[in-house]
Amino acid sequence: MRKLGLSIATAALVAFGAGQASQEAAAASAAHPPQGDFGFTGFFGKFDRDAAQRGLQVYVGVCASCHGLDLIRYRELSGLGYSEEQIKAFAAQFEVTDGPNEDGDMFTRPGEPKDRFVNPYRNVQEAAAINGGKAPPDLSLIVKARAHGLGSIGANFLDMLQGGEFATGASYVSALIGTGYVEEPTLDDKKLCKPQPAGKSQEDWEAELNAWSLPPGTYFNKWFPGCAIGMPNPLYDDAVEYTDGTAATPEQMGQDVAEFLAWASEPSMEARKETGIAVLLFLAFFTGIMIAVKRQTWANVKH
Repeated sequence: MRKLGLSIATAALVAFGAGQASQEAAAASAAHPPQGDFGFTGFFGKFDRDAAQRGLQVYVGVCASCHGLDLIRYRELSGLGYSEEQIKAFAAQFEVTDGPNEDGDMFTRPGEPKDRFVNPYRNVQEAAAINGGKAPPDLSLIVKARAHGLGSIGANFLDMLQGGEFATGASYVSALIGTGYVEEPTLDDKKLCKPQPAGKSQEDWEAELNAWSLPPGTYFNKWFPGCAIGMPNPLYDDAVEYTDGTAATPEQMGQDVAEFLAWASEPSMEARKETGIAVLLFLAFFTGIMIAVKRQTWANVKH
């Protein structure tokens, strides 16, 4: 048993060391953007409906020209507080390819609540051909796909205990398009997205950064690993006109569309949390009953 215990402890240490190394390697790839203030974190967290509705405006007015949202149907917008009539009117703005009809031909019709969000391209090949050989990513799960953690096992564990959810991914999306683009990057900006390689001196690293320039057809973004991103800056002041009168600054639009995409990545998150809390309360109650039954059953039995 002692050898088994030592083996388990050794394996745990090896796994921890490997995990720590992988976390440190991931952290070295690029700096982590500042954590945004998102209300959906925590065990009782909920999405900010107002921010998510503004984010939908940003997605439709800016992002939808290049990025799809293939996993979401228009009817699911009821989760953001839209009525059935509002959803029908919103979906009808878009042309959906349907069919075949009785003649075997495809046809277009106004969108309906049952339809998925219309993709700007007919297929991946067309998307790649139009965008220089690489198709823009679908945004349905982009927030979860970019939730790479906080850079260390300890920080990630504490974040998990606090119900951090996928806020690191939302923070990345918000910072990338809201504050990441820099027209004239400084040395400190370059250090964020091009970290110091192991074994290279500070002086050599800074000299390399000063000499570095963007490849043709790319744009500088301090939160994008490697600094050079192929997507031009999509946000500028008043790129959309918010229906609630909120000032549409790039930072505000980045925060709002990140909130919307966080919702899109898991529209059922709030229901999941409510179910989880109900299950935990039931298990606590059930455990108490079982303890009482056990004591009553064995009360008169000598041990």
